[in-house]
Amino acid sequence: AGAQVNRMLAEPEAEGPGGNLAGQGLEVRKLDAIKPDPQKFPTWGPELRDDLKTETRLFFDAILRDNRNISDFIDGRYTFLNERLAKHYGIEGVTGPAFRRVELTTPERGGVLSHGSVLAVSSYPTRTSVVIRGKYILQNILGTPPPPPPPDVPQLDEQAVGTKMSLRKQMESHRTNAICASCHSRMDPLGFALENYDAIGRWRTMDG
Repeated sequence: AGAQVNRMLAEPEAEGPGGNLAGQGLEVRKLDAIKPDPQKFPTWGPELRDDLKTETRLFFDAILRDNRNISDFIDGRYTFLNERLAKHYGIEGVTGPAFRRVELTTPERGGVLSHGSVLAVSSYPTRTSVVIRGKYILQNILGTPPPPPPPDVPQLDEQAVGTKMSLRKQMESHRTNAICASCHSRMDPLGFALENYDAIGRWRTMDG
């Protein structure tokens, strides 16, 4: 395995090994195709999208280059930010357009699951998705993808999400149906663990 990593590090690829691993393994390349709702997420644009991709690429590059423990992917207490991305995350003390390594001193962020790139590609254009994020972790992080959903699964009432009832309350129906519960009992808790992040990766304490 070590020889394989060294070979990847030596390859003169445009994105580098970190960019390729993040782009393929974590689906970060999908950032080019997603279109968050401009009414709900007016700060989204090409510059922020590229910043999110750069953060994850530099994070992967650092782990490979420095031969860090694989646990850094999950709980690494550092990331790579420029001023625009730091403001997006609510992190102070970063100025200028250049990316630099930033030590994380608060519990809100740590590891790749708190990267805006990952959180955005595992959301809907208008809101987060407990199911998509849970499936994303099972498939891309744990390597245990769930089976396809059964046919004729009813859609959530989008108008009710965060208004008439909480998302958590609506999702309870998945776990009362035995057919649905077999997968949702695994996916939903993982997705709910990321609900403090909105659909473009900002920290939040309330929704709706």
